[in-house]
Amino acid sequence: LYYSFSDTMPAKVQDLFIIDRNSGEIRTAGELDFEDVQSYDVEIEARDKGTPPLSGHCKVVLEVVDVND
Repeated sequence: LYYSFSDTMPAKVQDLFIIDRNSGEIRTAGELDFEDVQSYDVEIEARDKGTPPLSGHCKVVLEVVDVND
């Protein structure tokens, strides 16, 4: 399987996160500020290597934890 952000996900949200194409692991690309946004809805697509390739979609809700800054 290959993992990617869905084409329907806003580019500004895609810029905040990195997805590992092979494992599907999602990481932040930088700092997130709880005061700005408390959660993100991230749309993920998984596609297989078949002919024709099949795909599935899911939504992952990422909640930002506030730290004492």
